[in-house]
Amino acid sequence: MSIFKKVAKVADVAKSPQGRRAIEQAKRYAQDPKNKEKIDRVVNKVKGRGKSH
Repeated sequence: MSIFKKVAKVADVAKSPQGRRAIEQAKRYAQDPKNKEKIDRVVNKVKGRGKSH
């Protein structure tokens, strides 16, 4: 499957009622300060800016 077909499939899911619910749930989760800190830690670790321990 080409990357374009995969992106199109993801876009279709995001437009569905279930996809919109999942997106809203993720937004609410990300707004919580504790969760935002966890997300920032993971992002920094993936980008190579986190501590190794």
